[in-house]
Amino acid sequence: MLETVDPEFASYVDARQGRWLRTAYLVYGELERAEHALLHAFTRLSLTWPKVDDPDVFVQRLLYQPALTRWSRVRPFPDSEDPVERALADLTPTQRTILVLLHLEELTEFEVADVLTMSHTAVHAQGLSAFERFRRALTAGETR
Repeated sequence: MLETVDPEFASYVDARQGRWLRTAYLVYGELERAEHALLHAFTRLSLTWPKVDDPDVFVQRLLYQPALTRWSRVRPFPDSEDPVERALADLTPTQRTILVLLHLEELTEFEVADVLTMSHTAVHAQGLSAFERFRRALTAGETR
């Protein structure tokens, strides 16, 4: 077991952890789950650090793919008064993940398809549906 952390790996984690924690929070809808998912992804990356060709895709797959199924029965953002969080909570886990990756992470549909191991067509259709549903939920929240 190594007693020191590879400085390159430490720099990589420092540069990305804040952004990915924010996006994971929006995907999972709960800070504790987001922190757990990110810690798991970085831990797995640390074990294969020198061998990974694209660490961003490696971490993003580990971070976002479980959100598609594992937490699907848990209501995100419980008791939130934030209209954006309430609108995100109205989306399916897949729609929420795709919306966050497309619009917050600014990934292309092809990159999202690669990260989530979905077809580009499915990402496109889910993304359009998610955006429309999100927009409607925000608009409905303004009239409440």
